[in-house]
Amino acid sequence: MDIAQNDTNQEHDSTQHYEILQELGDCYCSIGDYDRARQYYENAAVLGPDEAAPYVGLGVVALQNNQLEDARAAFQVACRLDANCAKAYAGLGMAAQQKNDYQLAFDMYLKSLELDSENMIGLLGLFQTSCQMGSFGQVTHYLELYLNMHPGDTSVMYPLAALYMRDGKIEASQNILRDILALAPDNEDAANLLEEIEHNLAQTQRI
Repeated sequence: MDIAQNDTNQEHDSTQHYEILQELGDCYCSIGDYDRARQYYENAAVLGPDEAAPYVGLGVVALQNNQLEDARAAFQVACRLDANCAKAYAGLGMAAQQKNDYQLAFDMYLKSLELDSENMIGLLGLFQTSCQMGSFGQVTHYLELYLNMHPGDTSVMYPLAALYMRDGKIEASQNILRDILALAPDNEDAANLLEEIEHNLAQTQRI
């Protein structure tokens, strides 16, 4: 009984230690100390060999250091460990996008959003690669879905307004742009796009 209890305590301590290492890695990564972040992620990976999170962290660090192949390898390991890891697929999208492989990037961002429709990296990455490829078929759906859950997020409202304008949904675009300016009056992009729309409407009415 004592041996079993001791094993349980050791397992608990190991799990707790893993979580601390992972959190420290995230902390150092967030402040740009990537060397120290990598050390903590590597140690976390040793303690949690079946966990995807340390490899996602290692992939992010590699991306920041422009080590695209290392990043891709780390994110692939994370995907193998957790087939539903939206962050890992978003990371693969970022690595592919930086290598100008926009189709692969699009596919990876789309996969990340299928797993987590609130993944901001996947959402904005999908929009960027769609712009680069000139294909916007599925982007509007995910932007609308995200805004339904997070109304008032101007970083997503603006791309949606731009897509509405592109698709000829002028009134919908105007409404979103006005909402952005009500939330952030100094948003120059929204102000300029709204001015462009209203200028074009005025020109059309004159004709």
